[in-house]
Amino acid sequence: MADTTAPDPATRDILAIFERARTRLFGRLEGLTDAEYHWEPVDDCLSIRRGDDGVYRVADLFPKPAPGEPDPVTTIAWRIWHIGSLCLRGYVIHFFDDAPEFPDRHEWPGTAKEGIQALADDWEQFISRIAAMDDARLLAPIGRGPGGWAEETYLKLALHALVEVSHHGGEIGLLRDLYLREGA
Repeated sequence: MADTTAPDPATRDILAIFERARTRLFGRLEGLTDAEYHWEPVDDCLSIRRGDDGVYRVADLFPKPAPGEPDPVTTIAWRIWHIGSLCLRGYVIHFFDDAPEFPDRHEWPGTAKEGIQALADDWEQFISRIAAMDDARLLAPIGRGPGGWAEETYLKLALHALVEVSHHGGEIGLLRDLYLREGA
C-alpha cells in the first residue's frame, strides 16, 4: 500500500485516489469464488482458460466485436487479468526503467484467490513507482514508452490507470451482483 502522506500535493492526491480505488475494488473482490471468477453469463465470453499444458492463459488481449455486433462479454477473471497484467504490469514494463522480470503476460492464475493476489502484486508494482515520484517528475514528460506516450506525463499515465481500474472494477462489481442473482 502506497504512502498517501507524500509532501508534494499532486503525488499525494493521486496516491490518495488510488488508495480509495484499491479499497473499493478489493472490497468488492472479497469472498470471490472460483465459480464466480470463471462465470460466463453469455455464450462465447472471453476469459482465461486452462491450456493442454495446465497453464491458464488469456484468450484475447484486445477483444474486438464483429462488424455490427456488440463488444464481447468478458469474465471476472479476464477483467482482473486486464487490470493487473495488461494495464498496471504493462505500464511498469513500458514506462519505468526498473521493471522487474515478469512472466508471460498471457498467463494468469486459474483460481480467484491467486488471481486477486496477482492483481494486488501488479497494483503494488505500479503504485510504488508513482509513490517514488515528486511532483516535478510526475508532471514532466515520461520520456519513453509506446504509441506517443514519451511526451505525456506520469500524471496522465496514472489517471489513465485509474480510468481502467474504475471502468473494469465497476464491471466486476456488476458481474458479481448478477452472479449472485442469476448464476448461483
